[in-house]
Amino acid sequence: MNPAFSVIFFTTLTGAGYGMLFGLGMYQTRDFPLHREAALETLFAALALVTIGLAISTLHLGKPWRAWRAFSQWRTSWLSREGVFATITYAPALLFGWYIWRGESGFVVTVVALALALCSLLTISCTAMIYTSLKPIPAWNHSLVYPIYLVFALLTGGLWFDCCAGLVSLYGLAVWAAMGLLLAFFKQSYWRDIDRIELPSRESATALEGIGKVTVFERPHTEANYLTREMGFVLARKHSRKLRVISVLLFAGVPLLALLAAWLLPVAAVFALWIAALSALLGAFVERWLFFAEAKHMVMLYY
Repeated sequence: MNPAFSVIFFTTLTGAGYGMLFGLGMYQTRDFPLHREAALETLFAALALVTIGLAISTLHLGKPWRAWRAFSQWRTSWLSREGVFATITYAPALLFGWYIWRGESGFVVTVVALALALCSLLTISCTAMIYTSLKPIPAWNHSLVYPIYLVFALLTGGLWFDCCAGLVSLYGLAVWAAMGLLLAFFKQSYWRDIDRIELPSRESATALEGIGKVTVFERPHTEANYLTREMGFVLARKHSRKLRVISVLLFAGVPLLALLAAWLLPVAAVFALWIAALSALLGAFVERWLFFAEAKHMVMLYY
């Protein structure tokens, strides 16, 4: 698939933003929630990431002014459900911000915080399901796509939540380092599987395997077209291997080194946390580019 940067920025930024909102909502249910200023700053940063990501996503649409029509297909489309939950999430987020700004607390604020966390998690899940539900793309219709997307959102969002909220601790860095290693394990398993996946034969794709060999009588086009550009993107294997290593080093290796640095030199813990957050987000960008570039659509059997 052609790795469109608008979709890469959208999935990465909104994933981190909703991960931050999930962390903020869950943290505010504790006995000792964030202070007013820290909570508002974190909420603003998370909403900025989400809003920028959603705005960038419209750049990939042929006719962005018709995007509103996607909301009507929520019964059958994960893309539509994503749009619905992404919009709904603004309600508890803004309500939560209003309560925090007024310095209120109690049961109602806890309920709003839980609603914020739940809506954020549902939005992340819908985005992940857009890809894992696409059977014509075997590399996406994989059991690890959903948990990988979810863990990426929690990892990048969690790190940036800690940075914005000023929560610096060895325990927190240890959690994110462990999550990065878990994600690296998931990605290695996923990459191993997709390296073995090949597009089905023309016979099985057309359900004519019982008759004989299916061949193309006449080519559909004499030059490149939209489908060959979007669905037939080819990435050299040697480049793929290098980018995979870079991605893992960024989202798993650097957070682990940040934990080690904070343990050996506690005064550098804040700096190490920010480096880990930035590195994990860059690693997510590289991983998401590979996610699209390495996928093959079955329509290419025709071409």
